[in-house]
Amino acid sequence: MDDSTVMPRYARTGVSGLDDILVGGLSRGNLFLLEGSPGTGKTTIALSFLKAGAELGEPCLYITLSETTTELRNGALSHGWRLGPEINIFEVSPSESLLDADQQQTLLYSSDLELGETTRLILGEFERVKPKRVVIDSLSEIRLLAQSSLRYRRQILAFKHYFAGRDATVLMLDDLTSDAADKTVHSVAHGVIKLEELSPQYGAERRRLKVLKYRGQHFRGGYHDFAIRRGGVAVFPRLIAGEHRTSFARTQMTSDVTELDALLGGGVEQGSSTLILGPAGTGKSLFAIQFIAAAVRRGEKAAFFVFDEELGLLFDRVRAMGMDLEAMRDAGSLHVEQVDAAELSPGEFAHRVRESVDRARAKTVVIDSLNGYQAAMPEENALVLHVHELLQFLNRQGANTFLTVAQHGLVGDMKAPVDVTYLADTVILLRYFEALGRVRRAVSVIKKRTGAHEESIREFGIGSAGLTLGEPLEDFQGVLRGVPTFVGKSTPLLTPKPTNKG
Repeated sequence: MDDSTVMPRYARTGVSGLDDILVGGLSRGNLFLLEGSPGTGKTTIALSFLKAGAELGEPCLYITLSETTTELRNGALSHGWRLGPEINIFEVSPSESLLDADQQQTLLYSSDLELGETTRLILGEFERVKPKRVVIDSLSEIRLLAQSSLRYRRQILAFKHYFAGRDATVLMLDDLTSDAADKTVHSVAHGVIKLEELSPQYGAERRRLKVLKYRGQHFRGGYHDFAIRRGGVAVFPRLIAGEHRTSFARTQMTSDVTELDALLGGGVEQGSSTLILGPAGTGKSLFAIQFIAAAVRRGEKAAFFVFDEELGLLFDRVRAMGMDLEAMRDAGSLHVEQVDAAELSPGEFAHRVRESVDRARAKTVVIDSLNGYQAAMPEENALVLHVHELLQFLNRQGANTFLTVAQHGLVGDMKAPVDVTYLADTVILLRYFEALGRVRRAVSVIKKRTGAHEESIREFGIGSAGLTLGEPLEDFQGVLRGVPTFVGKSTPLLTPKPTNKG
């Protein structure tokens, strides 16, 4: 046989990300179960599966026991799809004789007759179409007709052997409305995919899927976020940093602010992560943007994900300091994105960050802030694991990552909403302090894994020229507590200037 006529081993689902999780797709000639409560996206995935087959010229059959043909076609149109002649829709409706009270038999339950009639209709249509891909929607109807678990299991087994003998790949949908606890098909099916919908107390619903079983096939375990949008389902495979290793030269990346680079021992090492901690208004965003501007001046690409501030206000604010983010974006050097925490799942956010590195080739990535990232997953218990995988991935791609975290409080003892200081390679600490009747700002580096750094504390100011750092505050004690004690003979403080909140 000519190699060009050999069918691929896997039937791709046509769903972005799902084939990646299944490591190729659905193995041909087998029966698979797609289960989930109503509204989780089963029909959309099933139609995508058939569309992918139709694009290869394969005859496809959608057997519906719960929806009408009109409903299915309208559902497809809502995604911009027009189902071609390769996709046959067969609507199974009860025989009129079974609905006629005068013709109903008394010696047999009507469900016995209906199950046999339904099976005959399904197999008859299969023989007519001779499809390579089949969808049966839904198993709840067959389960109700079978009445007992034994008859239901035997019916599914009969379908499995029948379709396998004709080399058809079958996707059975189960909406779990008749008996959510019934796992009969799990042991029969070659693979099982479960869809779930979560409803947080605030914000849009969150959807996720998990491959429960796939005989003889490796797959990506765990939960994976997905979304239903016009155009179909988009699945965001769980990020596994260990699968993304690259080689690159670990050079020092500077901020172009001499005093800040000195504080950092020359800069930050490429492929490392930096955490910028401080109370509200100290200038965390500005410190991160300073590294973005330096990267763009070097001819590199950068990505900026903003959770906490409206972009128009941010652009105007930093433009007054001599950094035009809008111009960088328009020139293609900067990918900047406003992130709505109430509408985004952690998996989708990680996917967007990954795309900025894979496609846009960003070498500097800023997430502002981790507080907003945490708000995107209010009921998520694995925030630190999400951050760990994301930072590991970015580090292994040679990207410099900057995370900002707003601490609770203004002076004195302050706490962060989540402690990720041990994950970051470098930690920059910003503080307010009072001296000579003025509120001032101080910066220090309290951790750097990748080399030496200054142990000093420097005052910094924010003005029309952006960041300005002073000499080390050697004549003060207690700066980090907010109310220092002057112990020197001079006051090496910055000249007060009009400041902009950073």
